[in-house]
Amino acid sequence: MEELFLAEVSKEHEAEALRYKRDYIEHGEARINGSGGFIRYPDYDAWLASIKQAKCREISECETPATTYFTVRASDGKIVGTIQLRHHLTEELLRDGGSIGYGVCPSERGKGYGVRQLALLLPKARALGLTRVLITCLKSNRASAAVAMRNGGVLGGEGYDEERDAVTEMYWIDLTQA
Repeated sequence: MEELFLAEVSKEHEAEALRYKRDYIEHGEARINGSGGFIRYPDYDAWLASIKQAKCREISECETPATTYFTVRASDGKIVGTIQLRHHLTEELLRDGGSIGYGVCPSERGKGYGVRQLALLLPKARALGLTRVLITCLKSNRASAAVAMRNGGVLGGEGYDEERDAVTEMYWIDLTQA
């Protein structure tokens, strides 16, 4: 089994990150979950600045700090996923988005990387003092639901993603059950 590690996004990852982004585009995907909108930025430095700014946000009714990581395969340094930890749940994130967003590179799906990257992130959520986290995914996205459930996620209800006009599922992971 390939060793993975999480690395906070940084300038040093630029070349590999652009390859990661290109994989999504070449597979016809218009969104990279858990990336803070990476696919929408034509410039890596502008995206990186937005990620750094997001980490320093003040908690409010509408805003929360968020830390974004690349999931890196140790053997070759390839970025195989992105995962974002939101430090607080706003009302909007409670409806759609959750505490954690994640994505796996289209060419690397089906290898268990999603389950493992989420498992790597949960201790970071505990370190922030979170006692539980919320994962939301489209009801049709059974792979994402499986990632949440394999990490202890329990279905807590359904929501609605207005942007995609789709039903979502909400999975809670209890972080007090180490």
